Amino acid sequence: MKILVVDDEIDVKILFEQRFRKEIRNGELTLIFASNGFDALDVLDNNKQKIPLVLSDINMPGMTGIDLLKKIRILHTDPPPGVIMITAYGDKENYDRCKSLGADDLLPKPVDFKLLKELIAERVANYNMS
Repeated sequence: MKILVVDDEIDVKILFEQRFRKEIRNGELTLIFASNGFDALDVLDNNKQKIPLVLSDINMPGMTGIDLLKKIRILHTDPPPGVIMITAYGDKENYDRCKSLGADDLLPKPVDFKLLKELIAERVANYNMS
């Protein structure tokens, strides 16, 4: 399964590749990285129906993760990718806002990779059933 990871922090790519090394090596996951919302939309446009999950930071320059989420929910509906927002601000206001805009979940930073892997496994199971 392909997962699009959207974050402007350079270290995120290295961290995710380390944490998902086994899954990548086994061919279970392919991670695609975008450093901003505009690049993420380009990736989604070029991989229609092939990216079932997007993990996006909220605070990014140019296009925020919230703006990206809104665009994904408008432009990518057949089938819609799951979207998990990742943020340093795990307050109820951000959670409620993300959920109301169609996010599947919101994870605080630093990322709990055990929980993230559980959420991904759930998405993989749902994706394989469709």
